[in-house]
Amino acid sequence: MEKAREDEKQMSAVVRTISILEALSEMESCNLENLSRKTDLPKATLLRFLSTLTALGYVYRDGADLYHLTLKMFSIGSRSLRHMDLINTAKPFAKHLCQELGETVHMGILEDDSAVYVLKEESIYPLRMYSRVGKVIPLYCTAIGKIFLADMSEKELQEYLDRNQLKPFTAKSIKTPQALRDELERTRQRGWAIDDEEHEENMLCIGAPIKDYSGKTIAAMSVSWPIFRFNNDSFQEITEEIKNTTAELSKVLGFLGSTEQ
Repeated sequence: MEKAREDEKQMSAVVRTISILEALSEMESCNLENLSRKTDLPKATLLRFLSTLTALGYVYRDGADLYHLTLKMFSIGSRSLRHMDLINTAKPFAKHLCQELGETVHMGILEDDSAVYVLKEESIYPLRMYSRVGKVIPLYCTAIGKIFLADMSEKELQEYLDRNQLKPFTAKSIKTPQALRDELERTRQRGWAIDDEEHEENMLCIGAPIKDYSGKTIAAMSVSWPIFRFNNDSFQEITEEIKNTTAELSKVLGFLGSTEQ
């Protein structure tokens, strides 16, 4: 019983410490009174925690009695980023999507004016999409590629269009810059991209962005169906499952905002 009370006390201290650090991260500096209101902690309790955090080097108290976060938290985060392996981190998320939807899952990264598959989870069905890790795919007619294009500035997009001809792969491929811009705007608004037989006939792909701590799209994950196996009645549930999965992965990578484009 005594141990349970001690564990609960320690957990409460951790929660309070995190709430103080998060509150300070949202402002340049803060005095004790305002920080007390923001964290809903009594001033005496808050002062004890701040004293400890200051002694440990996570918080700085200036001559005007204002509290600031130091760069120590950033330093710790930076060290963890060096050790984080994107592919290994993404594998359980790709496996989850494959198990939930039953179809082939790819993760791709941007490389020059194309995307490259760096991770694949095979469909549970005998009839599958032919692909492989390392395969290079165009941006303008694939779900993963459109995610990267939608993340570009207008200047970057125009430079991409200047360098690349929108060569049609199928009758449904986007063929004009304006049509591509319209499609990318839809992608930004809904937070996912679709390749509806634009790269390969009889194949449909839906993808969503993977973002890092800075909010930059560093990868995209997609699910691919043969057209005859895609259930249009479940379209909304499918897109939500893909978006939610990539959003959770983005959180693991440090992204704190919304994954909506």
